[in-house]
Amino acid sequence: MSSSSLSVQMDEVRRRAQSVLSSSGVAQDVKADVQTMASIALPLSEKYRHLTAEEMLRENTASRSKQEVLESLSRLVKALGILEKYGCNLTFPARPKYWRSVKHNNPVFRTTVDAIKGGRRVLFLYGYTNQQIDGLSFPDEVGQPDSEKVAAVTLEVMTLRTEVDMIVKGTHPHLEHFKDIFPFLEQQEAVVNDSVVIPPAEEQQGDNPQVLSPSPKPAPGPVGQPLKPSAGSLAACNLCGSPSSLVCPSCDSRAFCDACDGLFHRHPSRAAHKRDKIQKSQLETCGICGVSTVQSQCSTCVQRLCLNCDKLFHSHPDRKGHNRSVLAAAKTASLSLSPWACAHCTTVNEMRAVLCSTCERPRLSTAASTAQESSVPTSPNTEWQCKSCTVMNQGSSILCEVCERPRLATRPPVAPAPSSSGSQSDVNTKVCLPVTLLPAQWTCQFCTYVNTKPTVCEMCSLPCKDSPGDSVPQSLQQPPSVTKDQTQAAAVKPTASPGVNLELKRQQMMREDGLSLIHQIREAEKQDVSPEEVYAALCVCGGSNVNPCDWLTSELPHLLDEICAMAASVQLNCKTGDSGIQPVVDRDREESAESEPSATVEDVKLSRAEAKLAWLAAGGDTDRAVTQLLRDRQAKMRELHSLGFRDVTQCEEALRLSGGEVKGALSLLQRPLLEPFHQRIWTTQLEPPIDPKNPDKQRMCRRLLALYDLPSWGRCELVLALLQEPDVTYSLEDVVQAVKESHDKDFIRRLLKNECPCCLCIFPRCKMQSLTSCQCSVCHECFGQHFTVAVRDKHIRDMVCPVCGEPDINDPEQLDSYFSTLDIQLRDCLEPEVYELFHKKLTEHALMKDPKFLWCCHCISGFINDGDQLKVTCPSCRKSFCTQCKKPWEPQHQNLSCEQFQQWKRENDPEYQRQGLAGYLRDNGITCPHCRFQYDLTKGGCMHFSCSQCRYQFCIGCNNPYHKTGCTKPQCSIPGLHAHHPRDCRFYLRDWEPPRLQALLQRSGVEFNTDPSTGTQTDTCGVMEQKDEAGQHSDSPCGLKTQPGQAGLCERHYREYLVSLINAHSVDPALQYDAVELVRACERYQVDVQRGEGEDDNAYHARLLQKLGEVPLGEKVLRNK
Repeated sequence: MSSSSLSVQMDEVRRRAQSVLSSSGVAQDVKADVQTMASIALPLSEKYRHLTAEEMLRENTASRSKQEVLESLSRLVKALGILEKYGCNLTFPARPKYWRSVKHNNPVFRTTVDAIKGGRRVLFLYGYTNQQIDGLSFPDEVGQPDSEKVAAVTLEVMTLRTEVDMIVKGTHPHLEHFKDIFPFLEQQEAVVNDSVVIPPAEEQQGDNPQVLSPSPKPAPGPVGQPLKPSAGSLAACNLCGSPSSLVCPSCDSRAFCDACDGLFHRHPSRAAHKRDKIQKSQLETCGICGVSTVQSQCSTCVQRLCLNCDKLFHSHPDRKGHNRSVLAAAKTASLSLSPWACAHCTTVNEMRAVLCSTCERPRLSTAASTAQESSVPTSPNTEWQCKSCTVMNQGSSILCEVCERPRLATRPPVAPAPSSSGSQSDVNTKVCLPVTLLPAQWTCQFCTYVNTKPTVCEMCSLPCKDSPGDSVPQSLQQPPSVTKDQTQAAAVKPTASPGVNLELKRQQMMREDGLSLIHQIREAEKQDVSPEEVYAALCVCGGSNVNPCDWLTSELPHLLDEICAMAASVQLNCKTGDSGIQPVVDRDREESAESEPSATVEDVKLSRAEAKLAWLAAGGDTDRAVTQLLRDRQAKMRELHSLGFRDVTQCEEALRLSGGEVKGALSLLQRPLLEPFHQRIWTTQLEPPIDPKNPDKQRMCRRLLALYDLPSWGRCELVLALLQEPDVTYSLEDVVQAVKESHDKDFIRRLLKNECPCCLCIFPRCKMQSLTSCQCSVCHECFGQHFTVAVRDKHIRDMVCPVCGEPDINDPEQLDSYFSTLDIQLRDCLEPEVYELFHKKLTEHALMKDPKFLWCCHCISGFINDGDQLKVTCPSCRKSFCTQCKKPWEPQHQNLSCEQFQQWKRENDPEYQRQGLAGYLRDNGITCPHCRFQYDLTKGGCMHFSCSQCRYQFCIGCNNPYHKTGCTKPQCSIPGLHAHHPRDCRFYLRDWEPPRLQALLQRSGVEFNTDPSTGTQTDTCGVMEQKDEAGQHSDSPCGLKTQPGQAGLCERHYREYLVSLINAHSVDPALQYDAVELVRACERYQVDVQRGEGEDDNAYHARLLQKLGEVPLGEKVLRNK
């Protein structure tokens, strides 16, 4: 057929398929047209108009071996299948909900489309042209996809997938178009002489069944040369005769099975041989039923079918003229060629057997490993998987517990459909019907579970995907051909096969097992157990009710020890040469083995970590784990040998200590080699210090650059120049730090010479500390000592600059800001316990600002009182006191005011009466007006008082504050320490004689005591005072002698007693002023003292007294309520 006619045919088929696909969006409707398009012998450039098929094939198979190319093509088939789904979804009338975007984090997309080159170009052709952060999407202005273009691109994707799939299976009819892309491909010759072509006329003659003649046996090769296994024939193993899986080109292309390959190529002379895997195309199954082997090939529709499906498929009138050829059946491997004897029980077993039929020990188990059985526990019976229903059964069972087929039974063929008439002996007249699924069912290609719900698999949650062999094509689900005897019952539907119930049962069991496995994996992940460990544990203990996690904890360590012992035994036998196999790592190992005494199993050092990795890689199979462990260990030993470590014993010990990690073992092996270098560097040859007077200036500069990271060579020279100056007292590190800040020599000298105002020593700027409230700088040592003493022995308000005393602690806002920055500076310079005490005092300082804060009168604790009752209990000492008078609580205080309670105590408390006025003065002691802390002291002595709790300075006579500097009161010009006292303050009344004070009280009608109380001491004054003794403050009695008529008190305390009565009863002392005192008092309180014309002294004094009376008494002086 000419190229033009083929192009016309291609266009016609493409146009028809594109129309169907753009309207229906179902790939199954155009599958026959896609097969036809793929079989048309046109170049790729003419066949594909949208896709760059040739470029895509080259990109995904460039510069690779034949095996790698086939694997890449298989991945390309899967990716094209996913792309085909994307295209069908866009052309489907009911498009998915999220058709506008493709997410890159989709696991299916990431492992298929994103794993090949050119996949995103296909999505671009579909219309996904907008690049997003997490994927691709249609542009916002596009409302609907272009169905015609999408259908055209999808058809080309389906056609390319079909062609690539045929190339992988070796069934492509026109490989000449791919020679330039895949050089190893050769045009397969048409099988003409090896098959009998059935003409169409013969198919229509009578009811005789079609008989296809088998292909003749292939001719043997030249004499003396072994036959090379081909892709179309099944070669037997060269040693045991079982089906082969590998071919070694270095061994004259001899074929081996996996077991024999591992034994044969262990020899050192053959260890480096490179083997190729034999493609399993000889085990290809029928394209329709998927069970029977391929026995017929149709070159017209490019189908490879079994005989029964071939008869059924080509019974259709449209396909009766197809040319088919029968394929030679694969030669069945012969039975065991050379049996083997068990080393433990001497039972002779078949060559194919892996375990001994009597003792169930591995084939490679030797007498040496048997000798260790006392210390190494034997592995349990391994489970076996039924080849019919894939259910895992216990090792002791003979029949499958689901389908009841024998343990060694192979997968059954498709059962023939019973005919309604005809003899039972005429087997050739029976037609084999393929097992067709219900229309709503589909088989997941990932887990083979038959689903009833569309789109997503119920088992693995992956989307459905049409692929060859997954389900029967809709076009092939046709009624079977009938004979003359069956024309009467043509309309009768065939009955369902009895195996359908078993299939449903198998699917249900697979679903239950899968859900159970998922649940076990999720539970194991909560215990930090990987899914691989769970799967391997289930392979070992799946037949029992043991939890995999519990088994991994209790039994896995013993199993790993067993694997290590078995591997050590095999390796020991290899060393001694008992088995004739010697996997030697290198020649040095042979020499060391000859020179050392006979090794034991304990000498072979394998770790549990290595055994666990091998066990997981083997999927829980103990024997495979032993083989994998030995292979991994030999590979690691070869790697260490290539790095120069030839001592086998040291390498094995290092691998054992590092858990099988080559990097860890390399570190352990390199450590003793580096030890002499470390000793020479750090101990035996110390680096000399940098000498600025060294004549080799360049060497000193290079060392400065290397050690101190200076920015330039000039800065290094500046450091040396400063160190060479006369009378240098600073260190190299100080000079380097200063040079890093500036390149000006004069500025650097100022940085290096700073005098501490506390210790008067010279320090560089980097070793000086300054506060944020002032510009003073002190050295680190003085800074730390000053604040350590202030925290331990002083109040928190004493934590100011040791030089200037800033900031002003009477300003609350400035004080809070100051403490917030001071906390950061003290964090690094104070000891932990001192810093903790600082925080405690800072917390108390903040709490004292709360109006509900109270100090306990029994202890030194303070707390917040939220109640409104007089009685309150301290949470520290659990003692009670009054919230107003701060006196210890007594039951008599209940329902009485503080004044009434004091009066009751004077009249009824003998102890209080015995103390007399001394007790009265103590109860009316000093109370701080700022923090309300009470002192049981008298008010005699200096009127300036500083609270030890809050450092508030006030007058104890009127509670007015003392100012260190100028105050804010108008018309006040006093710059130093002062306070503004009212005229009834004891500051003025303390100089009055007792008779004058008594006269003032008598004038106002206030009673006072002159005689001591009964039982009180009359010789000395007993009023408690705070005294400074040897630098310590202590409370002790006054001790001065008493005077008659002063109630048993000294004169000073008796005056205090009389003044307290004047203040308590709000008596104005101006009534006792003389003329001079009256004028001074008026001047003090800004009262006009100008005398009127003709005003006599009495009228003048009366007017001044009246004006002075308008000035109020002290607002903060304690009064009786």
